[in-house]
Amino acid sequence: RFHHTSTSHLCSCSKTVSDEKYQDPFQLGRKDLKNLYEDIKKELLVSTAELKEMCDYYFDGKGKAFRPVIVVLMARACNIHHNNSREVQASQRSVAIIAEMIHTASLVHDDVIDDANSRRGKMTVNQIWGERKAVLAGDFILSAASLALARIGNTTIISVLTQVIEDLVRGEFLQLGSKENENERFAHYLEKTFKKTASLIANSCKAVSILGCPDPKVHEIAYQYGKNVGIAFQLIDDVLDFTSCADRLGKPTAADLKLGLATGPVLFACRQFPEMNAMIMRRFSKPGDIERARKYVLQSDGVQQTTYLAQRYCHEATREISKLRPSPEREALIQLTEMVLMRDK
Repeated sequence: RFHHTSTSHLCSCSKTVSDEKYQDPFQLGRKDLKNLYEDIKKELLVSTAELKEMCDYYFDGKGKAFRPVIVVLMARACNIHHNNSREVQASQRSVAIIAEMIHTASLVHDDVIDDANSRRGKMTVNQIWGERKAVLAGDFILSAASLALARIGNTTIISVLTQVIEDLVRGEFLQLGSKENENERFAHYLEKTFKKTASLIANSCKAVSILGCPDPKVHEIAYQYGKNVGIAFQLIDDVLDFTSCADRLGKPTAADLKLGLATGPVLFACRQFPEMNAMIMRRFSKPGDIERARKYVLQSDGVQQTTYLAQRYCHEATREISKLRPSPEREALIQLTEMVLMRDK
């Protein structure tokens, strides 16, 4: 132990750098997110007991708050880069809250569309309260997020974050369609992935950078970091659908195949097993399609290729964020790209 600590001290250029490198991004981000879920519940003050119960069910504080953590880390990184300010502005923290609300509303609606019965290891809102009420609960959370957004009082921020809601809808429509041509199919998949997952992270990062720094170059860095991390996050999610067990994932595995979706691992596998083409076009609807497709994916290099693609996106995110002035938050954002690749649920 002694030998290890002394050598690691020698290797690092300075103590501050080594300290910055090894701070847990979630611990670092959470100090700005104390009472996050209580604050969300204040936004959701509702008259009906049932609607309140449905909202409380999702905002139970048990999630990792992945998106709000990225948003406050980006806020600090941009503030330090601009004028060495060590504070997160109230409006930047509001963006983190709004991002989590938009994300959760989209999950509630997704679960209705997919007729899902479990999420984060527990039953979905639509299973407990029924589809109609779940749709309304999602709408209600979105409306509360919109009010919180209006209170920030900045029209640029409103248009940046409203783009997210538009992208979520367009992404869902993209997911309902499919392409015949193989190259078009992959582009379609990546565009859907951006709109459904990465747009929220990209535009939330951009919003806090606008609030913290007037430089358009910094806004672009924040946006590109969020976009690349968001796409990588979803690619790994699509890999876990084939490699993780349902207990760890908190939702059933091979769920995408059951929904008729061809994700990265399937599209890569199809290059080695062209007979999958017909299955993709009929959205795995014939008896035995799901099992066969899963077998083909695991026999192919689809999982490795999708993981490799996620690595490339993370590398690009790191390259972008490294343009900012060094800070513990910048290092934490770099470390987050590693955590996205290593996660197993």
